[in-house]
Amino acid sequence: MTRRRADLLLITAAAVWGVSFVVVKEALASASPLLFLGVRFSIATIVLAPFVNLRGGFSRAELRAGAVLTALLASGFATQAYGLQYTTPARSAFIVAMSSVLAPFIALILLRHRIGWLVVVALVIAGAGIYFLTAPDAGGLNRGDLWTLFTAVVFGGHIVAVSEFSKRFDAQRLVWLQLPGTAIATLSAALLFERLRFDWSPSLVAALLFLSIMSTVVALVWQFQAQREMSSARASLIFCIEPVFAALTSWWFWGERFSAGQGIGAALILAGMVLAVIGEARAEASS
Repeated sequence: MTRRRADLLLITAAAVWGVSFVVVKEALASASPLLFLGVRFSIATIVLAPFVNLRGGFSRAELRAGAVLTALLASGFATQAYGLQYTTPARSAFIVAMSSVLAPFIALILLRHRIGWLVVVALVIAGAGIYFLTAPDAGGLNRGDLWTLFTAVVFGGHIVAVSEFSKRFDAQRLVWLQLPGTAIATLSAALLFERLRFDWSPSLVAALLFLSIMSTVVALVWQFQAQREMSSARASLIFCIEPVFAALTSWWFWGERFSAGQGIGAALILAGMVLAVIGEARAEASS
C-alpha cells in the first residue's frame, strides 16, 4: 500500500467517525442510549467475526487485556451517548478529541512515561479551548458536556491501554474481543439502570447499520490497514480532522453554528491536539 493510499484510508475512517456523532444524536431520539449501544455492538460483533482469526480461543492474558479494554470502551461509549442527549454533536466531538491530549498524562500517572513540555502546553491550550467552546457567556458546561469530558478521560485511558496491549497481543483479536464485551456490558446496564426505549423505524435501522458496519467494523479495518504504513504520530495528526467532520456534518444536518468564541475554542482544541502529538513524539525520540 502506498503512503498516499494509507493517508486516504485513515482520512476516510476519521470522516466516518466524525459523521457518526450526528447519526448517534439522531438515533437517540428513538432509543435509550445503553440499549442502542448494546444492539449496535451486537451487530458489529457478528459482522467482524468472519474477518478475525478466532481459532484456538483466547489465553487468560488476552482475556484480562480484553476485559480492561472492554471496561474502558463500554464506559466511554456509554457516557458519550448519554452526553449527546444534552449537548450538540460538534461540541461532543471536540470535547472527545481531548482524549489525545489527556493520553500522555494518563500514561505518566499509570505507567511513568515521560512527557515533554509541549504536552503540558498542549493541555493548557486545549483546556482554554474547552472554556471558549462551551460558551461561558451562555452558562458554560452543561450536563452533556460534563459527561463528555468524562468520555475524553476514559478514551484517553483506552488509547494508552491499546498502545500497551497491542505490543503483546494480536491487535485484531483484541479489537474483536472488545465488541461482544461492550455489547454484554451495555445491554446488562440497560436492563439494570435504564428505562428501555427502542422505537423501530427505517431511520433507526439505517443508523444502526451505518454505526455497526461502517463506523465500528469497516472504519476499524481501514485504520489497521493504514496504520501499518505510518507512524503513530502521523496517524494521530490525521485523527485531528475527525471533530472537523463532525462540525461540518452537524452544521449541514442540524444547522449547528459556532459563535466566534466557540470557533476559537474549537481551533484551540485542535491546536492542543497537534502540539500533544508533536510533544509525545519528541519525548519518545529522546527516551
